Amino acid sequence: MDLNDAPEEIAFRDTVRAWLREHLPHELADRGLGYDHYSREDLMRWHRILAAKGWIAPAWPEEWGGTGWNPVQRYIFEEECGYAGAPPLIPFGLAMCGPVLVRFGTPAQKQRFLPRIYNGDDFWCQGYSEPGSGSDLASLSTRAVRDGDHYVVTGQKTWTTLAHFADWIFCLVRTGGAGEKKQEGISFLLIDMRSPGITVRPLELMDGGREVNEVFLDEVRVPLEQRVHDEGAGWTVAKFLLGHERMNTARIGTSRRELERLKAQAAREIKDGRPLIEDPRFRDKLTRLEVELTALAITNLRFLDQLRGGRAPGPEISMLKIRGTEIQQRLTELALMAAGPLAQSVAAVGEAPRDFDLFTAGLAPRYCNFRKTSIYAGSNEIQRNIIARMALGL
Repeated sequence: MDLNDAPEEIAFRDTVRAWLREHLPHELADRGLGYDHYSREDLMRWHRILAAKGWIAPAWPEEWGGTGWNPVQRYIFEEECGYAGAPPLIPFGLAMCGPVLVRFGTPAQKQRFLPRIYNGDDFWCQGYSEPGSGSDLASLSTRAVRDGDHYVVTGQKTWTTLAHFADWIFCLVRTGGAGEKKQEGISFLLIDMRSPGITVRPLELMDGGREVNEVFLDEVRVPLEQRVHDEGAGWTVAKFLLGHERMNTARIGTSRRELERLKAQAAREIKDGRPLIEDPRFRDKLTRLEVELTALAITNLRFLDQLRGGRAPGPEISMLKIRGTEIQQRLTELALMAAGPLAQSVAAVGEAPRDFDLFTAGLAPRYCNFRKTSIYAGSNEIQRNIIARMALGL
């Protein structure tokens, strides 16, 4: 296994980096670098810029707008976007529902939904977690009862990211009783958020943001043709989708960018008459974190090498989610130490000059926000259980 970029991959990285330098709007990059909240228009503006270039859905089949890039090129693209401070590409349509429709959707479903996801005409969210049913997702209780050519859906979803922006939600619902396994009797539905009976209520997070929501479904009528795959086969779809979700949680490019900014801040911050980066304890923590990030990048390259050879990663893909999110959290902890009292500053990033110290703007809220990374997409405790049972056979 060769972990070094081939000459053509180096050239591809240079191409992506140069294009981002020219086309990523400064105000969007600054909003990310300053840990500010994005509006729906911010997110969709960047989506449409990439769609116009033809780079919005690299992993999709070429017939639906995919780039034809190999797994390494897709990784390089994601890494460079993160490193440049580009707004996140909202994964619910592009990286979750889209691949699900490509794999399990009917021709009519593909024609109806995939072009609109690609062009940014529809904003999607994910209806998985429920009160009392998060990490143990198979215990969900939202029910869909068949009524002629519709399902009638009643229940509640929670921690629904960006549901207040969304036009559509894909949901796991219970359409039948659980059999020997509680994963049985679950179906996967696509639901229009404008349907009568849907109520969205924001939840305020520790950082003051309201990116997550409760979604209440009160006898919402959903046409049968908006069920993906067979009735009762939703768990098969869910497992496929969660593999895509966990592959995207490592955020190595973003972590590398934050590590460089952290080093620069530690070199500026004076403690006891010398730069913080010269403090042995801080330097030890910083060095250990850099080594772990390098190890994570190499692990990610191993999975990419498997994909390059045509073999999909197995349950061990959970390692990326565990280590990636833990590194993100530790970066925010060290950043607080490096910024000192300045970490409490919250600036209007969009109104700040270009030379404003974006490292300290909103750093404390970012620390609070990143407490969630080890919980979403399946808590890290659950991921360790998956590795133990399915990869190690324990």
